[in-house]
Amino acid sequence: MFNASADQHTLGFLGRALSLELSAVQQYRTQARLVAVWGLNDVAEKLQHEAEEELGHVDRIIARMIALAVAPNASQLRPVGLGRNLTELLQQNQWLEQQLIQLYTVATEHCHLVGDYDNHLFFSKLLQEEQGHAQQLMLWMQQLGQTQTKTRTTTKVQRQSRATF
Repeated sequence: MFNASADQHTLGFLGRALSLELSAVQQYRTQARLVAVWGLNDVAEKLQHEAEEELGHVDRIIARMIALAVAPNASQLRPVGLGRNLTELLQQNQWLEQQLIQLYTVATEHCHLVGDYDNHLFFSKLLQEEQGHAQQLMLWMQQLGQTQTKTRTTTKVQRQSRATF
C-alpha cells in the first residue's frame, strides 16, 4: 500500500505523528493506573480522558493515512514518562505535548510550502488541539503549584504556632 503521488515528507510527518500520539495514549493510560494506585482517582479519570482524546488523534491519523493509500505504521513508541509525584508526571506530559506541537508546526509549514491544502488543514487542526492540551496542562500545573504552596505555608504556620506554645 504505497501512494507514489503523496508527498514523502508529509507521509513521514504522518508516521511520526502516529508514533507520538500512540506514545501519548500509552503514557496517559499508564499514568492513570499509577495515580489510581496513589489514591488519586479524580486525577486518574482526567488522565484517562486525555488518553481518549489522544486516541481520537490516532484514529484520525490512521484514517488520513488510509485515505492516502498508505499503510499505518507506528515505528517508534517513546518510553512512558513517569515520576515520583503528580507534578513530575505532568512535566513528562508537557514535554510530550511540546514534541507533538513541534511536529505539527513543522508539518503545517511544510504542507503550506508545497501547496498541500488538505494536509495543511489536517495538521493545523491537530496543532490547535495539542496547543489546547499543552495550555490545559500548564494551568493544571499552576493550580497544583498554588495548592502545594498553600499546603506548605499552612504547615509552616502550624509548626510555628506549636513552637510558640
